[in-house]
Amino acid sequence: MNIREAKEEIIRTVRAYLQKDELGTYVIPPERQRPVLLIGPPGVGKTAVMRQIAEEMNINLVSYTITHHTRQSAIGLPFIARKEYGGEEHAVTEYTMSEIVASVYDQIERSGIREGILFLDEINCVSETLAPTMLQFLQYKMFGTHRVPEGFVLVTAGNPPEYNRSVRDFDIVTLDRVKRIDVTADFPVWKEYAYRAGVHGAVTAYLEIRKEHFCRVTNDPDGRHFVTPRAWEDLSDSLRVYESLSLPVGQDLIAGFIQDPEVMKSFSVYYELWNRYRSVYRIPDILEGTVSGGEESLKGAAFDEKLSLIGLLISALGAEFMQADTRKEVQRELFGIVKGIRDDLRRERDAAGSGAGEDGTPGQTMGRTEKADAPEGNMSGRASAAEGPESTRRSVPDRIRSASNELRREVSAKRAARMLPRGRERILLMTVRALDELAEKVAGEGSGDAAQDYGRMRDLFAEREAERKAFVQRTGEKLENAFHFLAETFGEGQEMVVFLSELSASPYAMKFIQEHGSPEYDRQSRLLLLKDRRQVLREELFSLSGELE
Repeated sequence: MNIREAKEEIIRTVRAYLQKDELGTYVIPPERQRPVLLIGPPGVGKTAVMRQIAEEMNINLVSYTITHHTRQSAIGLPFIARKEYGGEEHAVTEYTMSEIVASVYDQIERSGIREGILFLDEINCVSETLAPTMLQFLQYKMFGTHRVPEGFVLVTAGNPPEYNRSVRDFDIVTLDRVKRIDVTADFPVWKEYAYRAGVHGAVTAYLEIRKEHFCRVTNDPDGRHFVTPRAWEDLSDSLRVYESLSLPVGQDLIAGFIQDPEVMKSFSVYYELWNRYRSVYRIPDILEGTVSGGEESLKGAAFDEKLSLIGLLISALGAEFMQADTRKEVQRELFGIVKGIRDDLRRERDAAGSGAGEDGTPGQTMGRTEKADAPEGNMSGRASAAEGPESTRRSVPDRIRSASNELRREVSAKRAARMLPRGRERILLMTVRALDELAEKVAGEGSGDAAQDYGRMRDLFAEREAERKAFVQRTGEKLENAFHFLAETFGEGQEMVVFLSELSASPYAMKFIQEHGSPEYDRQSRLLLLKDRRQVLREELFSLSGELE
């Protein structure tokens, strides 16, 4: 199965293992919960999937690469203890707690969550001295004399022998104690992830043309050569940073990640073409609508070049879609905080017994924020930024700063517990920065009056929301301009089909279109469906005519 299917199966397994009965005990006893064994190529996304599962299920993840451990670190260090047997005292050997088991308890303490996943990678590459310990671990969930706490599901992973010379074949005794899942590299599934993760457009466009270079291992007289999905993603990160620093990207950089000379040289040539196409075809101008389609040079270009152009458009639009989504999430966080401050001021006003009058004191002016200025979707309010008897003496800027500090503490705590996804962390940190700017502006322009300062805060939030909506509108216009350019240049041919399929494969693109609409996407999709239906009818008519003859 591919990695997405494997992820779904692991989620089902974890849910089943963590299911409890009416007495609070696990329906499948821990000793009968077979560890999951993932076998697949390196870099296919086994570790990344485990992080995604933990994040989505809101459970812990403790991850180790077992080949980094010795027998001592896995089962603990021996020490001499004194015990009495048959009325006589004896010196006996005991073991300290395993570092791995201890780390599970540490994670429970950090997060306050008692359930999770213990993930051990490269388990089929352990040393001879550690192999018996691994058998004990798979069978009894124990390292030495210390058991992995109940509520933690064991997931292990390894590579097939063709990828790793140190792989040990599991015997039947071991395999009969695990739930084995074989994972294969699947480019369409990885591409969907790549769009979500913001992988460099040159990488996704190249692999769309040369899918056979996505993941492979070859042997020749010069040795073993390989390229993995992880290598493409790591190369993508370096490409983006090198480009931002205006550093040259040459074969030496690419060879550091793509350890297959043929693939490395092929991508190096393509990357140069990618940059040339980016400047020649003026992608920003196409999206702004200042370049008309219909260029004869493009109509007669090779299909690889057309795919590169489509890849450039998808890459540029993908960055816009991602930014639009991030802005919305930041506004969602801000709205919850602004609403919380408004509610605090209302409660304090009511407690003081002073009603809101026509002069705009808190209560009348505050009611418009939630309806008029909120981003689309359901807003989830954060904890009150002003609590306790002293809150009535706090200014609006102080309340904003308090909310900012609370959010900082939340980020720090979740980061320490290793339960903060990278994308979520970025949104929260951007919210902190927005709150700091908001507090500074309100303090600099405010009067010290709660109603007026709240009104200023509300207006500043409304300005941010207007900017966000303007950005969304511009992004929608860029998408329409891309459709118009391709339609004028290629008509309704296969190039438009490719463009539509690439948009459909991008989670951010589909989310944007679903939330804000796209007349051209809808029109082209309908035309494509109609064309497919006509083709089916033609084939049916042709079949019927053959039968009549």
